[in-house]
Amino acid sequence: MLPNPLLTVATAADLPALVALVNSAYRGESSRQGWTTEADLIDGTRTDEATVQAQLENPAAIILKCEESDGTLLGCVYLEALAEGGLYVGMVTVRPDQQARGIGKRLLAAAEDRARQLKSRFLRMTVIAVRAELLAWYERRGYRRTGGTEAFPEGEPFGILRQPLVLLVLEKEM
Repeated sequence: MLPNPLLTVATAADLPALVALVNSAYRGESSRQGWTTEADLIDGTRTDEATVQAQLENPAAIILKCEESDGTLLGCVYLEALAEGGLYVGMVTVRPDQQARGIGKRLLAAAEDRARQLKSRFLRMTVIAVRAELLAWYERRGYRRTGGTEAFPEGEPFGILRQPLVLLVLEKEM
C-alpha cells in the first residue's frame, strides 16, 4: 500500500493529466503494464478532453485524484450523484506501473466516504462483462451484479470495439 497518497478534487488544471492517465491505464501498449488494460478488447482512446471537461463541469459530479506528495498523478475516480439516491462510480483508474499497491482500494474507499457524506443509498458502476478478473475484484469489495446491462458506447472517445461488448451493472448498498 502506498504510504500517504493525497486525495483531492480535480480541477480544470488537471484536465490534460487526467486524460493522459485514463488513456494510459486502459488502452495502448502502456496499459499492458497493469491488469486493467482493455487493449485486447478496444482500440483507440478511452476518453478525451471534451468528455473529461464535461465531467469536471457537471455540478452533480466530482473527479477525485490520487497523487504522491510531489504531485505525481497516480489515479482517479469519477463520482456522480444519481437522481434515484445513489452515487455512480466510474473511470476508476490507477497508473499501470502503480497498480496492485492499494490505490484502487483507496479510491473506492473515498467513493464510499463521498456516498456517506451525500447520504446515498447505494453505489453503482458498470463493468465490461468479459472482464472476469475486474468483476471479481469489485465483488470482493461488496459490489453485486444487479442483472442489469448496458450497451457499450461505440466510437470516439470511447474506442473502437474489437468484439461486441456489454456492460454489467453492479451496485453496493450503503
